[in-house]
Amino acid sequence: MKLDIVHDLQSVYRKMVDSTSRPGLISDLRKEAALVEEEDKKGCSASLLLLALTLFDQEVSFKVFSNQADTVSKTINQLTYAKPTETKNADYLLILQDAENGSLEEAIINAKPGTLKNPHSSATVIVEVDSVTSGEAFLLKGPGIHTTELVHLDINENWVESRQEKNKEYPLGIDFIFIDQNHQLLSLPRTTQITRNRVTV
Repeated sequence: MKLDIVHDLQSVYRKMVDSTSRPGLISDLRKEAALVEEEDKKGCSASLLLLALTLFDQEVSFKVFSNQADTVSKTINQLTYAKPTETKNADYLLILQDAENGSLEEAIINAKPGTLKNPHSSATVIVEVDSVTSGEAFLLKGPGIHTTELVHLDINENWVESRQEKNKEYPLGIDFIFIDQNHQLLSLPRTTQITRNRVTV
């Protein structure tokens, strides 16, 4: 693997933190993704593998939604020592682009929201989409956003309403990271309010 496990993954982590603290900020992972070699991916996209290498370790559990779930789970386990598990127990839920329709909504409904004593024991949902710079428009409000922020997501899933229902009892809730085919990253923490922007011009 040409990827520098320390330097390059620190770069990925900083970009992810920037996007999480400033919802609506798109981070570019193309430089780091170019260093992921083909033989290391085994069913994963380069950007998904980057996030797994950055966030996962032997203390972490995850669930993959994909037609290649077994292959992807094995790859991630071998590289990070994180453990595959059931949806309701997973720290991270990975919704790959080839997942069956409805997988994202199923993941949201069954994801662990944390507890009042430990809200950070909740799940993070990582979703592969076609694009985080085109598609349906969404208006963001909340911490880290000056007034409002307009973002786009090319995704064919009914996820906004399910997310709102899951996150209605703050600080309980789940966080989202979207990555697209161009290795662009959009982070939407549970504190971000999302509404569909149906205004046409």
